[in-house]
Amino acid sequence: MIAVPNNPKISPDEYFEWEARQEIRYEYINGEVFAMAGETIDHSTIAANLIALLRPHVRGRNCRVLGSDAKVGISKNGEFFYPDLLVTCDDRDRNSAKAVFYPTLIIEVLSPSTEAYNRGGKFARYRQLSSLCEYVLVSSEQVEVEAFRLNERGKWELTSYGEGDLVQLVSIDFECAIDEIYEDVNYAG
Repeated sequence: MIAVPNNPKISPDEYFEWEARQEIRYEYINGEVFAMAGETIDHSTIAANLIALLRPHVRGRNCRVLGSDAKVGISKNGEFFYPDLLVTCDDRDRNSAKAVFYPTLIIEVLSPSTEAYNRGGKFARYRQLSSLCEYVLVSSEQVEVEAFRLNERGKWELTSYGEGDLVQLVSIDFECAIDEIYEDVNYAG
């Protein structure tokens, strides 16, 4: 994320209107806009693999899988983020045109430039979403998936997956081999 210099604070409505005219995507935090950094081919491949795996799984279940062009709104007044992937199963998101406000699952594909923020500040904001049950971080540099799940006590628990594991996304009752997530990724892992 890169801050846009010399921009005055704007309202959420001004953000939506302004961003619609931009060539790149911007996240909105506390009245300020931040340009989204470009990603690698491996990052894009992982995200595409996840969409291909999850879309058939949720078909017919009143859930939608959305990619990196869909915003998540923490509230109607902001903040707005672009996760790499999300699943919403909430009817309140069915007719939303600008942002999803009730995701069940959010997945971020990590890169060196975004990892610290995705683990820290962004996850802290996502935890404000009452509908969120699972937050998943997928490394783009090694075979590693971390799933944070909200337990029955309201605490977030971490389950890590590596080489040879079956990855479980409990929030949508999904399971796949980790190799399917990393299919066609060409790094030395």
